[in-house]
Amino acid sequence: MSTAAATPALQGRVLADLLPSSRVRDVALVAGGAVLTGLAAQLAVPVPGSPVPVTGQTFAALLVGTALGAGRGFLSLALYALAGIAGVPWFAEGGSGAAAPSFGYVIGLLLAATAVGALARRGADRSPWRMAGAMLLGEAIIYAVGVPYLALATGMSASAAIAAGLTPFLIGDALKAALAMGVLPTAWKLVNKR
Repeated sequence: MSTAAATPALQGRVLADLLPSSRVRDVALVAGGAVLTGLAAQLAVPVPGSPVPVTGQTFAALLVGTALGAGRGFLSLALYALAGIAGVPWFAEGGSGAAAPSFGYVIGLLLAATAVGALARRGADRSPWRMAGAMLLGEAIIYAVGVPYLALATGMSASAAIAAGLTPFLIGDALKAALAMGVLPTAWKLVNKR
């Protein structure tokens, strides 16, 4: 089958939709996405002067949203957040609970996974530039929730929260977007070749 013939049949689908459909599949994908995000959160590097470390959590959450779609991505990150609130130590650096200054980023992850999942269903994960745009939008959503929460939780001024909770992460976010630009469109190219 040619790429041109395969592409229209796959419009409106995300990578997870290529697996045989069942409730068991959906439950496994949702749980797996939560676990992947929790494991990636343990890849943490402290940032001097910031209560928020650099982690693999944001990249994992955006990949989960993109690969699973908006609905399953939302459920996966909701499971991640609720289990962490309940005490599962899988937030950044083995943390849990909603009292951490970085919990706003977890809320942002949930919203961002949903947004990038909706964009992926519209084909944003099929080309490098659209994928980069979706990832950057997802990152912006995370910061739009995380930075104000950080300021409120710590009593920081807005400028201090931006300096501690946004600025140190911009280079890493650009690298994550670049990685996603290659990974997801390549996955679709491989699918379309079959």
